[in-house]
Amino acid sequence: MDRKIRVGAVSYLNTKPLIYGFEQGMMADKVELLNDYPSKVAARLLFDEIDIGLVPVAIIPSLPQYHIVSDYCIGSDGEVASVCLFSDAPLDKIKTILLDYQSKTSVALLQLLLKEHWNISPTLVAATEDYEKNISGTTAGLVIGDRAFKQRLQSKYIYDLGTAWKEMTGLPFVFAAWVSNKPFDAAFKNEFNKANAFGLNNLDVVIKATPYELYDLGKYYTKNISYLLDEKKEKGLRSFLDYISQKK
Repeated sequence: MDRKIRVGAVSYLNTKPLIYGFEQGMMADKVELLNDYPSKVAARLLFDEIDIGLVPVAIIPSLPQYHIVSDYCIGSDGEVASVCLFSDAPLDKIKTILLDYQSKTSVALLQLLLKEHWNISPTLVAATEDYEKNISGTTAGLVIGDRAFKQRLQSKYIYDLGTAWKEMTGLPFVFAAWVSNKPFDAAFKNEFNKANAFGLNNLDVVIKATPYELYDLGKYYTKNISYLLDEKKEKGLRSFLDYISQKK
């Protein structure tokens, strides 16, 4: 390739460990790092505006071809803390759910859980910016990413989607993975893995560089987010993608 490889990353706290190595100059001669929120990164990968993206996995079936280029992901093996259904009412009293516009994967996961795990069928409404202020009474909201930490302090009921998936399937969940729309060789993947691992191996430094008051990032990075794309997560990912395919 006669240009730098365009890499799209999600601009959330949970990606900080994965992109820290790139931000410190690793692969700077090969990679151009671009940040946005999940659905925007996904769209850019779909339209070949980037070559690799840390994308919501729900986009995978829409890609003409896809390759997972890293041994690391944004996953959870139980409580994820930052992908939750928030409500002032218990599940069986919820009438409407406002859907976060930033990630198709979280919306698809919620739809699965509503039907297969919680057995409720509220009205689903695609939300726009600042919709969190409308979460009240019997109107709940799916909120993801950093905004979920603020919402955790405001809502009476918190239904964690990572926890619910684990209860339903016994498997971890993969929210986002490093996906490319073209093949890369083993040497590139090895170097990419090392850049990912750098921040994970230096979490104290990453946390110090990212002051945050609403949630304990040490807990978030070691207890809530599970970064290694291991065999169990691959099984969870296949299960989720099978659901999406059947839905279509």
